[in-house]
Amino acid sequence: MNVKIERLNSQFEKEISMILQTEVKDSDIQFVTVTGCEITSDLSFCKVYFTVLEDKNREKILEALNKASSFIRGQLSQRIEIRHTPELKFIYDESIEYGNHIEKLIQEVHKKEELEDKN
Repeated sequence: MNVKIERLNSQFEKEISMILQTEVKDSDIQFVTVTGCEITSDLSFCKVYFTVLEDKNREKILEALNKASSFIRGQLSQRIEIRHTPELKFIYDESIEYGNHIEKLIQEVHKKEELEDKN
């Protein structure tokens, strides 16, 4: 990946987080954590990965983020100097959830090993 895209990914992640915390009025969106951005090489699309504290609201929040995407995109165009601000596509980041699941499995294996060692 080229340096310009990496820099933009980082800048977009930081700015979208700030916009969600300070500019967006929807209370559902304010507790969203942006975990990463991937801008395509032609700068036409940006995948914005996010997580939420309460997993049960995931679909509702995803819908709210997609509704707010044009507003967020407009804010980005004012904050980041770029000829064409990419279209935003919000995607729930399951990597943290997956990592927690793996961690839990590892802990279960260790507990079983400890029980077997005691017997």
